[in-house]
Amino acid sequence: MLSRRNFLLISATTLVAVAVPACARNGAGQARQASAITEVFGDGIRLTAVAVEYSAPVEAATLSTAAFEVEGRTLVEVFPSTSTDPAERAESGRFVILALSPDDADASLAQQKARGQGNGTGSRDGAGGPGGPGGGPGKAGSRTSGSPVYRTAAASLVLANGERLATSSVKNLIVDDFQQLEFHDPDTGDRLEYNLFVPRDYDPQQSYPLVLFMHDAGATGDDPFATLFQGLGAIAWASPEDQARRPCFVLAPQFAEIIADDDSQTSSMLDTTIDLIEALANQYSIDRKRLYTTGQSGGCMMSIAMNIKYPEFFAASFLVAGQWDPALVKPLARQKLWILVSQDDGKAYPGQNAITEVLAAEGARISRATWDGTWSAEQYRAAFEKIDAEGSPINYVTFAKGSVIPPGDSGAGASGHRNTWRIAYGIEPIREWIFRQ
Repeated sequence: MLSRRNFLLISATTLVAVAVPACARNGAGQARQASAITEVFGDGIRLTAVAVEYSAPVEAATLSTAAFEVEGRTLVEVFPSTSTDPAERAESGRFVILALSPDDADASLAQQKARGQGNGTGSRDGAGGPGGPGGGPGKAGSRTSGSPVYRTAAASLVLANGERLATSSVKNLIVDDFQQLEFHDPDTGDRLEYNLFVPRDYDPQQSYPLVLFMHDAGATGDDPFATLFQGLGAIAWASPEDQARRPCFVLAPQFAEIIADDDSQTSSMLDTTIDLIEALANQYSIDRKRLYTTGQSGGCMMSIAMNIKYPEFFAASFLVAGQWDPALVKPLARQKLWILVSQDDGKAYPGQNAITEVLAAEGARISRATWDGTWSAEQYRAAFEKIDAEGSPINYVTFAKGSVIPPGDSGAGASGHRNTWRIAYGIEPIREWIFRQ
């Protein structure tokens, strides 16, 4: 397996032309090295900045965007920082942050989509999935190496005096805060790679919740970073902002096999993942009464299956763009669920309709609402407060037809739920609700 450093230093570069700050030109400092900075968005990881380190502090007053040029990219801001982290912004610092537009055409580091990326709930656009043409995600337990391929964030800088400076490192915001580990389950015999975020100021004398995030079939493979690079499913809970409000452990397994399929079958990774959580709860001060699960598409299906087999294990679940055999879901009627799906999802939408009908027949109290995928954070907050005021243990929200589909897209199948999770994990009130349960 590639080490993190090797993984991050093998790929194409972006040419960056950089002027020398006035203070450096006057002899106050020289550029020493540069780092590429990445950030994960709902639709994946992007190169969003370059940090240039100088031998002496650079003053904000000496910097101007007009003095810098980044080939093929839009430079939106230039400012000093005390480290390579843009959050450490200061009036003076040895690092100069070149903030780039995340909306640039070449900002994304994803080189190609996995075969069947977006499948995993039996999308009606199932052709080309890991299981073969028309086969959706494949059978539970089958192995696949179809995870996305990402080019490494790298830059070659040209200073105003003609000196070249290539980036020698990469800082992946939030991603770098996760540990890459392995679990060998003596009960199932499985080996499972996983990413673990431990709260920065972890205190074993306190008790912490844990959030389990499980990726979709499209991220299945041996690259331990795929589940983190893919979107916000794990990253959102580990952000500095969320951790300041709701410190927690975040567990993001990297599955090398299909974990749940369209026949409502799961692999042995269901029990292995549960066993991993138990092992972590024995190792760390994790509150077993505040365990939460979430997942998108295939990961959503696994969350459902876990709740059926272990109905008392999780305090609440965030189910994004998934389905399951409605004949099997009665145990969910007494659980706390937030369900989110797009009306454009050809399988997950009717699938969740069938599931909630069963739960309602079992006496579950369910609140329902239709939201718009183009809303602002303020609009999501207002819509959340309205449905939350009903106080139901199960909330079923659908994105209105066409509201999560990119312009020009036909709106069917896999594209529908890819965009569902692009938006879902960025809605903070839902994350708040999960932790209240």
